[in-house]
Amino acid sequence: MQYNKTITLKDGRECILRNAAEKDGQALLDLFILTHRQTDFLLSYPDEVKFTAEEEGKYLQEKTDSEKEIEIFAEIDGVAVGCAGIEMIRNNEKVRHRCDFGISVDKAYWGLGIGRAMTKACIECAEKGGFEQMELEVVAENQSAVNLYLSEGFVEYGRNPKGFRSRLTGWQEVILMRKEIAGE
Repeated sequence: MQYNKTITLKDGRECILRNAAEKDGQALLDLFILTHRQTDFLLSYPDEVKFTAEEEGKYLQEKTDSEKEIEIFAEIDGVAVGCAGIEMIRNNEKVRHRCDFGISVDKAYWGLGIGRAMTKACIECAEKGGFEQMELEVVAENQSAVNLYLSEGFVEYGRNPKGFRSRLTGWQEVILMRKEIAGE
């Protein structure tokens, strides 16, 4: 899926949101490792990365070529500062109306509006892709992310008190959230 939009951040800088492509493999891999090092709220740890920049590039190109899925790259002055994407849960008839949403932003750029802009972009792409429901999981302690998702129309539909087992803090409660997008 194709996407390209320039936004103005809270500090006045411009940020380009665009679909990531094969050429972005190394930049996205580096960003993935960085953001997963910066916070304990994401799904994995940097040492669990099992893919190469080339494999990441191929994955990104598959998303660019897809009519339903996308990986969005946020860059400021040519530097990767965030990524977000939607991915079909499965292609089975019963669940192909649902997509999973994920996002990460370099901590140095938190609070500038990048997360909100990428969330809105993914909602727009999910609508374009024909999905009727977006889903995500968020660590309950990550209140700024929870507030963002609530403000964008996501609702809580459950909690898993042992959703993540952090190396640093032990059990982390995970909130399951969803957003209906059909007919909006």
